[in-house]
Amino acid sequence: MSRVLQEARSDIRSDIRSDIRLGDWVDRFLPAGLVPYTRLARLDRPIGTWLLLFPCWWGALLAWAADPARGALPDLRLILLFAFGAVVMRGAGCTINDMVDRDYDGRVARTATRPIPSGALSLRRAFAFLLLQLLLGAAVLFSLQPAAVWIGLASLPLIVTYPFMKRITYWPQAFLGLTFNWGALVGWAAVAGDLAAPALLLYAAGIAWTLGYDTIYAHQDKEDDALIGVKSTALLFGARTRPWLAGFYAVTILILGAAGWAAGLAWPFHAGLGAAALQLAWQVRSVRLDSPGDCLAKFKSNRWFGWLVAAALLAAGAAARL
Repeated sequence: MSRVLQEARSDIRSDIRSDIRLGDWVDRFLPAGLVPYTRLARLDRPIGTWLLLFPCWWGALLAWAADPARGALPDLRLILLFAFGAVVMRGAGCTINDMVDRDYDGRVARTATRPIPSGALSLRRAFAFLLLQLLLGAAVLFSLQPAAVWIGLASLPLIVTYPFMKRITYWPQAFLGLTFNWGALVGWAAVAGDLAAPALLLYAAGIAWTLGYDTIYAHQDKEDDALIGVKSTALLFGARTRPWLAGFYAVTILILGAAGWAAGLAWPFHAGLGAAALQLAWQVRSVRLDSPGDCLAKFKSNRWFGWLVAAALLAAGAAARL
């Protein structure tokens, strides 16, 4: 297909599939000067923040639930710190990603209207905004236990290199899993002061979970990605995606169960994990992989999976303290 036809096709589809919703709360309530920064950090689309936050919460809750001596309730200060940290670090990750991918984003219908490829924000301003977000993230990290600080710092190479993976491998979703679920290790260490087998198993489960949900997400862009040479598991699996999703999600549940067993969690965790498994099974069964809108909806539904696992951990911790 010629370059002219590609650009025309992208222009037509951008009216239909842009991931920025004009006229939302960002446009209605924020000063015009803040709008491009808000959209660059994806504050208007919080699902990515949830997906980054849940592994942090899971790690902290797993360490709390595993040891009844740690107190009757989880540490609310940690819960709030992780929430704030997830907002700023997800924003930093999106900023790095958009700076690196600005040329690709300008050629994909869904991303062409983002602040950098559209010209709403210069690279220089985006870089200054990135530094601010990294400073805020560092302030959160350095308020944790020393073990958690060192583990958190070890994630920086992943954060920096992930945006380049789609250029060199059909498995960028695996690198996203390595990056997005690092918080499981930080969360555990922030409570326990070390690393142990349950935390490592939780991290592995999160990677499998990410492989599933981000493969669904990548199906939104598979046509444009194929045209411009961007790689993804959606393109790699193609018509065989559904069995792969089932496999990723089955591994997620199995390793989460192993993490709970290794931590000695009470039976409510495994009961709650059963409910979470049903949510993943619903995704696999009902997702329409040729419908960008349905893929986005199923991707967003992983917020409920995150809550179900968190609830299972809370229930197990409460049961251990009765």
